[in-house]
Amino acid sequence: MSEANWYVVHTYSGYENKVKVDIEKTIENRNLHDQILEVTVPMQDVVEVKNGVRKQVQKKMFPGYVLINMVMNDETWYVVRNTRGVTGFVGPGSKPVPLSEEEMRPLGIRSSEIALDYEVGDAVTVISGAWEGTVGNISAINQSKQSVTINVDMFGRETPVELNFTEVKKM
Repeated sequence: MSEANWYVVHTYSGYENKVKVDIEKTIENRNLHDQILEVTVPMQDVVEVKNGVRKQVQKKMFPGYVLINMVMNDETWYVVRNTRGVTGFVGPGSKPVPLSEEEMRPLGIRSSEIALDYEVGDAVTVISGAWEGTVGNISAINQSKQSVTINVDMFGRETPVELNFTEVKKM
């Protein structure tokens, strides 16, 4: 399988969050978790002064654009390109161009490598989501997807469940 890269998608202005939610729903429905890893609308903190009152708000860094970390193939291109509100990928013609690490660094988007204190075989507790409160042992760690796989007892059988790093806590 090829490597995931960050791509820029152009959207109708004001539709950035709607596009993000729609793509995330499609990822869930089509089970594309391993191909489309993250969808983000880069935000920045800005101080506004209205009527003499200072207020810190979040503004979109790039109105009209959404960043997607994905493995580019015909299926993922089709899913993203045909999402309502998307006008296309950024790049010459219909060929999307991935962003380089140097281009990603100033955006504050972390590299996919995260230092983990988990190892295969560690006992963990699920702290959020549908499996909250479930205890299991890690059977696999996927750094690129930022997920762990644990085995849970479901209907008397051990069933593998994939969870994000943020959904589990070491016991």
